[in-house]
Amino acid sequence: MARKHSKDRGGGPTRAIEALTAAGVACTVHEYEHDPAARAFGEETVEKLGIDPTQAFKTLMVRLEPTGEFVVGCVPALAHLSMKLIAKAAGAKSAAMADPAIAQRRTGYVVGGISPLGQTTSHRLFIDSSCLDHETMIVSGGRRGLSVELSPLDLVDLTDAEVTDLAQV
Repeated sequence: MARKHSKDRGGGPTRAIEALTAAGVACTVHEYEHDPAARAFGEETVEKLGIDPTQAFKTLMVRLEPTGEFVVGCVPALAHLSMKLIAKAAGAKSAAMADPAIAQRRTGYVVGGISPLGQTTSHRLFIDSSCLDHETMIVSGGRRGLSVELSPLDLVDLTDAEVTDLAQV
């Protein structure tokens, strides 16, 4: 899949795009005009790009107990991340959503633009197994209104992610 170049809205490539480029991973960049009033960022991505909601994934940070470790989970944009399932996958007793300010500081990305790629601090990554139902998946490209489409296998290889069931049923 060829990388699609479009008008830059944020002053150059993000760390996520740079990581993909450096690794030679084929991807397609999708940009859209982010609505500053939007708070359901995954839903906005699905709507603005007109894509299958099961193909678009949101990136969320959680804190594990009792260790206090922060890990990242990717689930379909319209699904909920199960705290029980991510805790189990990470070998922890429990998990809770990280404070947004902590997530921004640890990843280097603003909430709504957190990418599983190019984070400023390395975190273990868990991706919902439904990603394997698709030839490509879409994740944040590192800012609101910027997404990248790539093979789920490339994302797993590049990030050393664990693929497991994470979406709340």
